[in-house]
Amino acid sequence: MHQNTPSLRDLEQHDAFVHRHIGPNDEEIAQMLRTLGFDSLEAMTDAIVPASIKSAEPLALPPALTEQEALARIRAIAAKNRVFRSFIGQGYYGTHTPPVILRNILENPAWYTAYTPYQAEISQGRMEALINFQTMCADLTGMEIANASLLDEATAAAEAMTLARRAAKSKSHVFLVAGDTHPQTLEVLRTRAEPLGIALDIARSTDAFHASLEKGDYFGVLVSYPASSGWIEEWTHDVGIAHRHGALAVFATDLLALTLLKPPGEMGADIVVGNTQRFGVPLGFGGPHAAFMACRDALKRHMPGRLIGVSIDAEGQPAYRLTLQTREQHIRREKATSNICTAQVLLAVMASMYAVYHGPEGLTRIAQRVHRLTAILAAGLRALGLRLVHESAFDTLCIEAGEAAGAILERARSLGANLRVRGNGSICVSLDETTTRADVELLWRIFGGDEAALPSIDALDATAPSLIPAALARTSAFLTHPVFNTHHSEHELLRYMRRLADKDLALDRTMIPLGSCTMKLNATAEMLPITWPEFTDIHPLAPPEQTQGYRQLIDELGAMLLECTGYDAISLQPNSGAQGEYAGLLAIRAYHASRGEGHRDICLIPESAHGTNPASAQLAGMQVVVTRCDAHGNVDVEDIRHAAEKYSDRLAAIMLTYPSTHGVFEEDVVEICRIVHAHGGQVYTDGANMNALVGLAKPGHWGSDVSHLNLHKTFCIPHGGGGPGVGPCAVKAHLAKFLPASAPAGGDQDDRSQRVGMVAAAAYGSASILPISWMYITLMGAAGLRKATQVALLNANYIAKRLAPHYQTLYTGRNGLVAHECILDLRPIKDATGISAEDVAKRLIDFGFHAPTLSFPVAGTLMVEPTESESKHELDRFIDAMIQIREEIRAVEEGKLDREDNPLKHAPHTATQVSASEWTHAYPRELAAFPLDSLRQQKYWPPVARVDNVYGDKHVFCSCVPVEAFKGEIEAFSEPNVA
Repeated sequence: MHQNTPSLRDLEQHDAFVHRHIGPNDEEIAQMLRTLGFDSLEAMTDAIVPASIKSAEPLALPPALTEQEALARIRAIAAKNRVFRSFIGQGYYGTHTPPVILRNILENPAWYTAYTPYQAEISQGRMEALINFQTMCADLTGMEIANASLLDEATAAAEAMTLARRAAKSKSHVFLVAGDTHPQTLEVLRTRAEPLGIALDIARSTDAFHASLEKGDYFGVLVSYPASSGWIEEWTHDVGIAHRHGALAVFATDLLALTLLKPPGEMGADIVVGNTQRFGVPLGFGGPHAAFMACRDALKRHMPGRLIGVSIDAEGQPAYRLTLQTREQHIRREKATSNICTAQVLLAVMASMYAVYHGPEGLTRIAQRVHRLTAILAAGLRALGLRLVHESAFDTLCIEAGEAAGAILERARSLGANLRVRGNGSICVSLDETTTRADVELLWRIFGGDEAALPSIDALDATAPSLIPAALARTSAFLTHPVFNTHHSEHELLRYMRRLADKDLALDRTMIPLGSCTMKLNATAEMLPITWPEFTDIHPLAPPEQTQGYRQLIDELGAMLLECTGYDAISLQPNSGAQGEYAGLLAIRAYHASRGEGHRDICLIPESAHGTNPASAQLAGMQVVVTRCDAHGNVDVEDIRHAAEKYSDRLAAIMLTYPSTHGVFEEDVVEICRIVHAHGGQVYTDGANMNALVGLAKPGHWGSDVSHLNLHKTFCIPHGGGGPGVGPCAVKAHLAKFLPASAPAGGDQDDRSQRVGMVAAAAYGSASILPISWMYITLMGAAGLRKATQVALLNANYIAKRLAPHYQTLYTGRNGLVAHECILDLRPIKDATGISAEDVAKRLIDFGFHAPTLSFPVAGTLMVEPTESESKHELDRFIDAMIQIREEIRAVEEGKLDREDNPLKHAPHTATQVSASEWTHAYPRELAAFPLDSLRQQKYWPPVARVDNVYGDKHVFCSCVPVEAFKGEIEAFSEPNVA
């Protein structure tokens, strides 16, 4: 072979995915290393990572596959799932995702790679979609306000329980639940109630419920409307009784049903929760789906989760922003009332667009069709000699099966259908948007037997009565805002969604250098499988023999994550990082209790920790003791030693973030683990910064007992504008049996096989997005994952080094280096010039960048994390922007720019401002709009000027903006800003 001819092995590397995922090529990596003074990635790694934690052996993972090979392998796994006709219901229903929404939201990186809308000016599009979601939920429930989504219906019910406890006049510690509630909701309620000292009174019959209701010993009441087995009830009288006893009334409901049913708000409900899954979001083996919470206006300042509000910008124009609970956990820490730190934004956007597309009339037609088929099915079952348990229903029938139940279920499966059996032996059947006439006939055949003469659908359609009592029929209007009555053709919806996406910055346009949030590439090959029917169309309660593909994928992903972390067992149930924290702490709590040490309740948390850590500890029934950090940003080991000794008899755990939230590798992490273990505690390591560890070090090997992982960060599940997230909980062997329990199959279940119950509604949480992380690890392989981590360290240190002459890096570790992120300290600049970190963050918008993390973990700073996926070109573009901003600040220092009237104080600048006939500022338009010449070739124009946060919190308005609020030439039925 000629010496210049590459070998076959070299040629085969051309398709290696690692080159697609990692931004800088090898030549650029070498240039960047020279800037830092290193001749190799290994030398740099040795200088950064403490030798005491480094792994001696490479990850034991299969060799990396190409994109084509990985897709073929996961296609074979998906083929092992069997898609049956699902009539299970129990909170999960078939739905048709409009293709225009599937392609332009779920499969569109402009939507799925966006970040949580903390920076309002570059998030107006996704926040408008979320305002639509809030309006949709509030309108349909008949409530005054709704939040921007929660993780799932079961956790939403648990959040409602704790909200009721905070807000109710009653001082009781009892929460009364009508027993015909989805079993998974009851399970999560049990899990959440016990550590908080809440007693659940689950009434198993109507008589038991009314007896407890009249007794009055409760702070809140939860009823399901419709009930889990399908019946519907007028609850106004019962709500009145609860209110007389100083309690709040919580409804768990179904939004599609509420297009036909009297809304809970008209029955006096205080809080309403539910799931929007059937608004165009696939089943996906249980998630992710956007839950919601709606409540009375008086409760809005206590409501958990995200809330989008309307404020004004610097020009006096309406502008959206996160309001009230924007960073509750990070502000209030252990006093936070919830550890919710994310939402289900991508799924909420899908659901809201489903409502925009169909409008009130279309939704009503869908609901009417579902109900009409249900009424016809009921009439036919009666004609076949079967007895229904309930007379009323929307979409779910409960059939008395007796001893024939087993045969009916077996016949159903032989005919490709899944039914739900309840604990009392009855069988439930739920219909949905996807149900056809053939499905109704199939159900008759299942229940009537092969020899039965089937009824005529058309004949019964003429005679079958509605199953909704007249007194419960909805009479009030909903979704009257123009946004829900305009975009009903595909062209109009397509253009509306494009207009919203164009307002925002996501990873498809620019680097998002958010410290602690790891906004890396979400590769297209990783995303492809999540829309395959073999993954999307599986019910979470489908029998195991139909879900073999999912179980193989989950087992393989779990094993790969355990290899990356050094732990022994893992649960993929938690559907957010905060839920993973909570699951880990519950495992620690249960472990102590199993050893007769249930009194251990002190959790040590360094002051540099993520804000959800203390909130999660509080929810797990622990008391938080905050330990100090030293002047270099490291945790104070002696303070930890002192606290461990002081609380030795009560010490339950320490929660560490590693590398620290200050962006450094703690040198003494092994010693910290030893100290805590010596005093009987367990070590929880927050996995939020695992992006700096994969392939280099394993928490389970240096002494940690438990970690949660953020698959939506390190392992490439996209942020989706603020969700979905996945937060698996990984533990050492002694904690394995205390991981979250599996989902109940249905019916009434009091006994649980494990000491810790469910923390999410589905056994595998957000299962349908797990293929993304499986694909990422499979595509990268051991060597690729290690190199990705090293380049993440390289990119962060390259930025810190290049910016060192202009900005001070607040904390550094060994050899003056940082981990995968660096904190730029702007406090001296503010002291000298009045220019704040927020001013710099807003000015970056004029350069087309999302800001770094603002004022966390240290006020007055910017925390930058470039990740390994950003190219040297993009890093240099960001560095050039930051240097130009520093020159503008220097001009303020030198008096060349006015201290108040300068481009930083008035950033960002809109196209309307810059193009106006009158320019009132002391600096030129060109400096405002084009501070770098490169921006003339490609320019992002923010849709609004700087948003007034104070105005927004004082004037909380959280639903679609009236059309008349917008000034100028507005075409109400086509302008994107009508909502």
